Amino acid sequence: MYREKTIFQRAILLAIWVFLLEGKVCAQDNFAVRNNFIYDISGTPNLGADVRVSPHWTLGLNAGYRPWPLDDKTMRKWRHLLIAPELRYWKDSTFHRSYLGANLVYSHYNVGHVTFPFSLYPTVRDYRLQGDLAAIGAFYGRSWRLNRFFRLEAELGLGIGYTWAKKYECIHCGDYLGRHDKVFLIPKLTLNVVYQKIKKKPQEPTIIDIPIKPEAEPVLVFHPVEDNTGKAGVLQQENPLLEHISNYRPYDRTRVLRKEKGALFVHFPVNKSVLNYGFRDNAAVLDRIVSITRQVMADSTSSVKRIQIVGMASVEGAVARNEKLADARAQALKQYIQQQVAVPDSLFDVANGGEAWADFREQISDLIAQTTNANTIASLRNALKVIDTEKDLNYREVCLRKLAGGSTYAYIKQHMLPDQRNSGYLHIYYDYVPDTNAATINRATQLLQQEHYDEALTILRSVQSDPRSWNALGVALWQTGDHAAALNYFKIAAQQGNADAQRNLKELNK
Repeated sequence: MYREKTIFQRAILLAIWVFLLEGKVCAQDNFAVRNNFIYDISGTPNLGADVRVSPHWTLGLNAGYRPWPLDDKTMRKWRHLLIAPELRYWKDSTFHRSYLGANLVYSHYNVGHVTFPFSLYPTVRDYRLQGDLAAIGAFYGRSWRLNRFFRLEAELGLGIGYTWAKKYECIHCGDYLGRHDKVFLIPKLTLNVVYQKIKKKPQEPTIIDIPIKPEAEPVLVFHPVEDNTGKAGVLQQENPLLEHISNYRPYDRTRVLRKEKGALFVHFPVNKSVLNYGFRDNAAVLDRIVSITRQVMADSTSSVKRIQIVGMASVEGAVARNEKLADARAQALKQYIQQQVAVPDSLFDVANGGEAWADFREQISDLIAQTTNANTIASLRNALKVIDTEKDLNYREVCLRKLAGGSTYAYIKQHMLPDQRNSGYLHIYYDYVPDTNAATINRATQLLQQEHYDEALTILRSVQSDPRSWNALGVALWQTGDHAAALNYFKIAAQQGNADAQRNLKELNK
């Protein structure tokens, strides 16, 4: 028992000495002292301290000491000393908000006839253990500032440890029952009240100064230039059917073409594959396709790489007949484009989509979402079930026609099938000559922002034939001292309509 008291006394003196030392070397908001409220409730006085070692890291030490019951003859014992150094990483550099931590734990204890919550450490409920433990753990914490002096912290964590102890009967000293050495898990639940004085920001002295107006330096403006993607890039902004060739993907029959952005459709009368310019909205669509194709083909900086056409037919009728019809419709659209614009066969990607079951199924789903009639919703869901389960396309149509005595198919025929009779999806993919001048000018612009004027000037001279470089050239020349040449470039750039150059001329005229 004398050895146990000696350990308690020496350890607590060590903890107090460390706290005092930390407080001596640390100033105000670099140092914090805390008390674990939950540990207090268990009857254990405790104290903790943290010292900042970098903007986001703190080192800390926690100590708890419970000397009672002082009477060694008392059956129920929970005497212990705990020392726990820890390391924290703060997401905020002001000892505030959330943090992550890791700690080491050492404890010397004499515990018996104690029931811990959640059935933790059941051995000490029936026996007395006297010994030591060591553990390592990790935890997450959150801090809330209450005022300039106090914070509240909550922590949750878990550790793993090892204890070596002697086991006794649960009476005064009791009979010695042997060793009790084991590995265990130790939870960490903490609610700290923290004292940490935050420095007030010193007031800046009021300085009365009489300003001396310096000679004003001109404020010159410059901006990056846009990459020239050619005519196709300009047209793409208002015509989503144009896409860069890097976005191309081959057709497969699982694609729902009607939901793809920018695709155009040309419609055909029932059971026909002859392209009728005046049918439905074909005239506007065909004119748009031909116009875009012509403009891209005529542009020297961009080119048509692929025209993708997918021919489709409705789900009505025999599958073999619809396959031929879909292919004929796709070929009809291809031939129309070639009659208007000289596009070689090699640029076409013509696919036979057959019966448009993927689009048909998606249309049924849309109808279900749009209607509020319970009977109609049930009928359409039965139609979806037929589509998803019947693999034979001819028999699938037969099954759809039989649903609800034919009323379901009549509803579908009225609301959906007219839009199925089209040539399908058409998309144009393009490519353009890389605009290396724009990349060079923009790299020089970055150098101007960093005030590397000589280096920017060297780069800009390599593209000075490009009118887009003239304003930046003027800025570089002005900043390197060649004012006459700078003014010349500002003037010719302004005449070309460059807004930055026009503004710079006005600034220099002041």
